[in-house]
Amino acid sequence: MKSLNDIKNKRILYAATKNSDYIRLVQEIRLLRENGNTVTVLASPSKRYINRLIYVYRRLIMVKMKDYDISFIGFAPQLIIPFFGWKLKKKPLVIDFFISFYDTICFDRKKVRSNSIIGRILKYIDKRTLYASDLVVCDTKMHGKYFCEEFGFSPKKMKVLYLEADKSIYYPRENKTNKDFTVLYFGSILPLQGVSVILEAINLLKDEKGLRFVIIGPLGKSNVRTGEKITEYIEWLPQDKLADKIATADLCLAGHFNGSIMKARRTIAGKTYIYRAMGKPVILGDNPANHELFSENDEGVYFCEMGNSKRLAELIKSIKDQICR
Repeated sequence: MKSLNDIKNKRILYAATKNSDYIRLVQEIRLLRENGNTVTVLASPSKRYINRLIYVYRRLIMVKMKDYDISFIGFAPQLIIPFFGWKLKKKPLVIDFFISFYDTICFDRKKVRSNSIIGRILKYIDKRTLYASDLVVCDTKMHGKYFCEEFGFSPKKMKVLYLEADKSIYYPRENKTNKDFTVLYFGSILPLQGVSVILEAINLLKDEKGLRFVIIGPLGKSNVRTGEKITEYIEWLPQDKLADKIATADLCLAGHFNGSIMKARRTIAGKTYIYRAMGKPVILGDNPANHELFSENDEGVYFCEMGNSKRLAELIKSIKDQICR
């Protein structure tokens, strides 16, 4: 396979270990169904990873590859290829290398050293997964470049598939009910997202009149909540309720804002696509990946130096003053 165009009119087997309503899975399943002949999806909606793994593994054991022309493994192919690669490779194999286990565990979350035994095993699994595939899709050019350089993979077999929001859920709507200028952020509160930078910016703006924040996500104990008087903290919302909440915002924070994790510079936050699909102004981290799709000339797009809470606070106030005058 040379490109995703080769899926045209093919019988496709799609498997992924992420929950089936995850933004990347929804996008890929829609793409395959629009272009393929038939698509069989092996993915579970369960919120528990172990349940999803068991479901996918059981289904893959029963699969007969003669019934398909192509297999496409979505999120975390590293959990599938080492066990079922011998079977899936009977037909052309496409994988979505959305994350590197080696990069995520060793450099993003810093759980183990890169030269440790576990670090070397993770790198081996990543490399083996890449080399088993006929075509690899990734989320940005910067990410693809890193994967090819780090694992010695051929750039000719690496293609970019930018994320897309599910527009049946996220679309422009009028739902502005707040008198104050409202700034919203949602996320899973991973280190590379730089939530601490946002919280520090809120603290700097805690006395700003006519300003409120909405923070959605599991902050946990490691992130100190600030600006309680001007901030609404929400642990979690289903997607339809999340869309309603975003609709009430005047400005949305996308990021990534972490200034020290290199992965944050190679990726475009998934929430960026959601905010833009809803027509919201956004603040992006000033990194090479974001500049692949967005520029300062785009209406409603603002860039902020990563890791700089003072600059973020100044930019939020500046945008507020500009919009509210």
